[in-house]
Amino acid sequence: MLDASLLRNDLDAVAARLAERGYALDRVRYQELDQRRRVILQEAEALKAERNRVSDEVGRLKRAKENADALIAQQREVGDQLKALELAEREIEVIFKDFLAGIPNPPHTSVPVGRDEHGNVEVKRWGQVPVIATPKDHVELGTSLGILDLDRAAKLSGARFAVLKGQGAKLERALIALMLDRQTAAGYLEVLPPYLVNAESMYGTGQLPKFEQDLFKVPHGEGSLYLIPTAEVPVTNLYRDEILPADTLPLRHCAFTPCFRSEAGSYGRDTKGIIRQHQFHKVELVTFAAADQAEAELERLTADAEAILEALELPYRRMLLCTGDMGFSSQKTYDLEVWLPSQNTYREISSCSWFGDFQARRANIRAKGREGKPAFAHTLNGSGLAVGRTWVAVLENYQQPDGSIRVPKALQPYLGAEVIR
Repeated sequence: MLDASLLRNDLDAVAARLAERGYALDRVRYQELDQRRRVILQEAEALKAERNRVSDEVGRLKRAKENADALIAQQREVGDQLKALELAEREIEVIFKDFLAGIPNPPHTSVPVGRDEHGNVEVKRWGQVPVIATPKDHVELGTSLGILDLDRAAKLSGARFAVLKGQGAKLERALIALMLDRQTAAGYLEVLPPYLVNAESMYGTGQLPKFEQDLFKVPHGEGSLYLIPTAEVPVTNLYRDEILPADTLPLRHCAFTPCFRSEAGSYGRDTKGIIRQHQFHKVELVTFAAADQAEAELERLTADAEAILEALELPYRRMLLCTGDMGFSSQKTYDLEVWLPSQNTYREISSCSWFGDFQARRANIRAKGREGKPAFAHTLNGSGLAVGRTWVAVLENYQQPDGSIRVPKALQPYLGAEVIR
């Protein structure tokens, strides 16, 4: 959530930064709400002062054994007025908070300005793309090998689900194990969180209220729970409403979870195969840092995600997203894109983001500074990696003319095989 003081102190500058990412701040609405809040608060403070004055005077008259009935009646009247103002204050705070909750994070000054993905900037490229005369896509490869079954998945659950079988299922499991082993060796604490979370958790990381249509929601008791769209949600909210000791920062976690996304709408070629699914696996990296640590942590976290691609010897590039292509909560994002021979292009496999104190402000995650005064922490996260898309990349980049798949060396000990036939 945006710091309200930024709007109050420099409304035009914040509006200009938000405009860079295509968001038109309703300045009139903000000023109207802010003015109403100020008036109510001022009136409440004045009444509290009056209540205290009258209370002191009532006490003085009683001590002097004088009649205080008129002042007691006035005291009741002030109390009633104060209750009405406190109710109005709570109501305007809810409205104001909802207004702030709909404002995206202003972009960091290092983010290039652009309208959409065409404004993204390539900052790194690694590996040699394989030369394959007539590359097959992962659907053809997986189906012919008997390790991918989309038809039976559709029978079970509908479109955008998959069944992995035999060496296909084992490859998925091997990738998960490799990713977790590498990230825990890099210093991340492994966490296995719940896959169902409450609305407060979804609000804390910015999925609610804006993106509720993209979530799977299930009734639970008198309320509802949400299937997590990413481990970012439960892991970030581990520390909701807590103060982290300064000497624990940066605090790094990794988590393997299934992810569930409704994602209404059509995505063309991505609806074929397992590039974009309603259920998929992911290893997530989540970091909590002090403000002066966070930018360096973004570089570290991104490099840790890249290390998995390099261990698997998969060609990739790092893209710095422009202002118009970033997620709602992010102030700076790197996308890692892996080479897919069947599409003759790079496709996203990880998104590594720095949120500033945007999420921490929503989730009330603070950290003690060097002077001991708590301040909102900075949060970061990234995929390390999306397992299904890594599965796709392995099949396509390591395909052989006879339809078999050569297994990357780093993965062979986990899979127990050099070739998938």
